[in-house]
Amino acid sequence: MGAQQVAERFAELYGAEPEGVWAAPGRVNLIGEHTDYNDGFVMPFALPHQAIAAVSRRTDGILRLHSADIEGGSAQVTELRLDDLAPESDREWTAYPAGVVWALRDAGHAITGADIHLASTVPTGAGLSSSAALEVVVALALNDLYDLGLQRWRLARLCQRAENVYVGAPTGIMDQTASACCEPGHALFLDTRDLSQQQIPFDLAAEGLRLLVVDTQVKHAHSGGEYGKRRAGCEKGAALLGVDALRDIPYDGLDAALARLGDEEEVIRLVRHVVTEDERVERTVALLRAGDTRAIGPVLTEGHASLRDDFRISCPELDLVVDTALAHGALGARMTGGGFGGSAVVLAEATEVDTLTKTIEEAFAAAAFKAPRVFEAVPAAGARRLS
Repeated sequence: MGAQQVAERFAELYGAEPEGVWAAPGRVNLIGEHTDYNDGFVMPFALPHQAIAAVSRRTDGILRLHSADIEGGSAQVTELRLDDLAPESDREWTAYPAGVVWALRDAGHAITGADIHLASTVPTGAGLSSSAALEVVVALALNDLYDLGLQRWRLARLCQRAENVYVGAPTGIMDQTASACCEPGHALFLDTRDLSQQQIPFDLAAEGLRLLVVDTQVKHAHSGGEYGKRRAGCEKGAALLGVDALRDIPYDGLDAALARLGDEEEVIRLVRHVVTEDERVERTVALLRAGDTRAIGPVLTEGHASLRDDFRISCPELDLVVDTALAHGALGARMTGGGFGGSAVVLAEATEVDTLTKTIEEAFAAAAFKAPRVFEAVPAAGARRLS
């Protein structure tokens, strides 16, 4: 799938060439899970998998949407009136691009309509931000076509608002910022409080290393209640501790903070994960800057234990990936993404990749789980115009 194919399908659907074609990637999060909505630190990088959009403007207040990924691309074009767009009015895939248009207009930007054809190679439900890729590619296209002049971080904020308010998924800012702002060959060290960014070189191949993504094929949904419960629990913890966000609890003050929570066992677990996860992100950044990439493996594994035992968002398939990989020579492994399914990442020597892949596949077969999808994660480019 490429820009030309998407443009050609657009012309078939809408009877004219698109004004342009844009792309926005999915992402994998190296470390820093469930910290973004706690004003903490995250460290994602963009994947080669991407959403592509061919787009043209309209002037009649109509939004027309089509996806190549729905029913093999044979589904009819969905037509929506811009004045009818409202939160919770749409529970189909169209909520993501329509939500972006709603968010732009709600912020005062004069969007008068669009024809959009989308195609994506980002796996859905795998914890790799397929929804953020759809949102960001539409936002970037409209930003360019309507000369809105919005910076990438602002586009990410509007896309987050679309997902939070229009779609109803209480996600943080990481996914959209990663899709909009990542650079090839780097991981993005992002402070989600002030949105300051640092591009950290992350060239595993040069060091004889690989990072595998193992998609367990267990689907998850951010709008599900369990994700929201974790976020509400973190907010409760911050309120009980008298801080704006859990980011404000220092790592060396964690024990004292937990003692102040008394018998709030669930809140204690959530707070412990967030505070220690922020420290793990900072430790990972320090190790990468020192050129000690192999040493981040145990940090990843620590993160999985925290997500499994404190945040309690892992599942048997994710635990099997991590346990099997570590037992067969991986340097580190952890679940990535929102949890309750999705994907795990495995850091390994390049020479061990084939063996690890085969061993994980055999472990899934022995457990009677659906076969996983395993691929190498290579830091790719963020959102951009293709033509």
